[in-house]
Amino acid sequence: MANRLEKEDSPYLQQHKNNPVDWWPWCDEAFEKAQKENKAIFISIGYSSCHWCHVMEEKVFENEECAQILNENFISIKVDREERPDIDKHYQEVYQLLNRRAGGWPTSIFCTPQNKPFFAGTYIPPEAHTGDVEGMGFKDLTSLIAQKIEENDPKLYENADEVENFIKHVEHPKEATVLKAEFYLTFINQAKSNFQPKYGGFSVEPKFPHASTLKALQVIDNLYDDKAIQAMITHTLDEMKKGGMYDLVDGGFCRYSVDEKWLVPHFEKMLYDNALLCSNYLEAYLAYKDEKYLHTAKEIADFWFNHMSEENLFYSASDADSEGEEGTYFTYTYEEVYDLLTQHGYDEPGAMCEKMNVTLQGNFEGKNIIRFDNEVPTWFADVKKLLQSIRGKRAYPFIDRKVQTSWSAMMIYSLFQLSSVDGSYETKAIEALDALLAKMFVNGTLYHTSLPEKTPKVEAFLEDYAFLAKALLSAYKITQDEYYLIQAQRMANKALENFYEKGLWNFSVGEFKTKAEVTDNTYTSSVSIIVDVLLTLGMLLEDEKYTHFAFKTMEYNSYDLGRRPIYYPYMMIQALRYIKGDRIVKSTLTNLKENRSKLGAISYPFTILKSSDDKDFMICGEKSCFANTSDIDQIDELIQKSL
Repeated sequence: MANRLEKEDSPYLQQHKNNPVDWWPWCDEAFEKAQKENKAIFISIGYSSCHWCHVMEEKVFENEECAQILNENFISIKVDREERPDIDKHYQEVYQLLNRRAGGWPTSIFCTPQNKPFFAGTYIPPEAHTGDVEGMGFKDLTSLIAQKIEENDPKLYENADEVENFIKHVEHPKEATVLKAEFYLTFINQAKSNFQPKYGGFSVEPKFPHASTLKALQVIDNLYDDKAIQAMITHTLDEMKKGGMYDLVDGGFCRYSVDEKWLVPHFEKMLYDNALLCSNYLEAYLAYKDEKYLHTAKEIADFWFNHMSEENLFYSASDADSEGEEGTYFTYTYEEVYDLLTQHGYDEPGAMCEKMNVTLQGNFEGKNIIRFDNEVPTWFADVKKLLQSIRGKRAYPFIDRKVQTSWSAMMIYSLFQLSSVDGSYETKAIEALDALLAKMFVNGTLYHTSLPEKTPKVEAFLEDYAFLAKALLSAYKITQDEYYLIQAQRMANKALENFYEKGLWNFSVGEFKTKAEVTDNTYTSSVSIIVDVLLTLGMLLEDEKYTHFAFKTMEYNSYDLGRRPIYYPYMMIQALRYIKGDRIVKSTLTNLKENRSKLGAISYPFTILKSSDDKDFMICGEKSCFANTSDIDQIDELIQKSL
């Protein structure tokens, strides 16, 4: 018998509809029932492609004994963190406060009947061994909490009141400091300190791609032509795409690698990672003219179109698990690869297997992840199709079909970037942007997420306005269609109206008023993206109020930005941009379109394009124009002379 999640849109909640746990979705009725019946509240937060969320479901939520304890003593609430990031952010703060370290997923929150949290964990096994609570598994923990609530334990309620008071307190930065170009030198030193010289990247295992750090280094190298920085960028990009975390067969990056070599990933693929890395590889191609980076950028974009989209709307994620095990879809035995190559007439199947790191022992739990230690050989283009045919007979991992405004906008931005090199991506980008607006911007209201066939319900957060506005500005840069510029301005105005408070930005302002993160964590901070948008609008519209709000935001965060820029790569870029200034290249629409490839490759990273009546290329700063040329190859040199 299904529980109350059966009627929910979220694919993650749907995964739990047949659990024996009597789940509630997040709703007033659940909290009213908890208070009326004096039952503790258990809030479980996860997402559809989360491996450990699946483990907790299998071990705990499908366990009849665990379910019975919950059903008799708790009101249990399931939350999809991707559908309701405001709820998730609130309870991640609770976890951090209670445990003095960052949390993760699944997130397990226990609250009083009045919905005041007093305990936070992540994965908690049914029996005591490696749970968050020393010597206590889920059964013992929930039994103890139920007893304490029934006894009205004064200490438990006192702790809950303290947590609530701490959460309500908003910390403001100690002081403002002057924004300086030299912030980038501190950033470089911190990046070099984190850099892993053997396999690239900026952390030990588990290794995440750190797309924002790579982006900031690319900007700095474009500005200052630093060979050491170039080496960090190219070495990291080269190592990441060798195979493993990067899926050489279908394309696309997995979330992160569990080893230092980027070989063994958690196999889930997220839209935001792939959108940001598509941009990283494209920008490396534009800077260094190495075709392999363009090839990877295109493979990422094509993977999402081919496997992860529907009517120009992008799905949010695919799972790590299939057929009940992690990586089953992605890996191969030695025998099936060797036999496949033999059947198709290849003379040296053993040598080819060796090249692909396919062995009898395997490189992942007795099976093989396809990987090349050196450059990918030309024969792999055909072999890849054969490897895809093996996968075609397997169950594909679960796909979360949720469409998310912010993540979709990230990919659309990257598609417009790609279109400066390959015009075929312009049509794809425009169709995806128009489809997203039609789906998520309804009767003047922007929404956060929806299934393609459903009506959106959850209204947008700061990240949706920020990333969508950035995508709209990229559409304007490529097409020069003022509709996109007007819509970008509309999104920025709404973001200022709803989320801005004297330099501080809120992520959400509805049921949970949560502060937006300024650090670039899972992906780029929405605060830094909105600063980028405001600076661009200020320049294009010649409207200083947008520049003013961008400056006030950076000033508000300047103390930490100056001291620890490694945590704020994208905001550090915007501070550098604010100090050095944008440059606008003006010319006729025909000139801009016919020369889009060369204009896209201008090395100065803060260059904006704007159509005008100028027959040649006019180069302008904030207040005046200072150069005019008919030779597009001179633009870079003229910009450099103006700095």
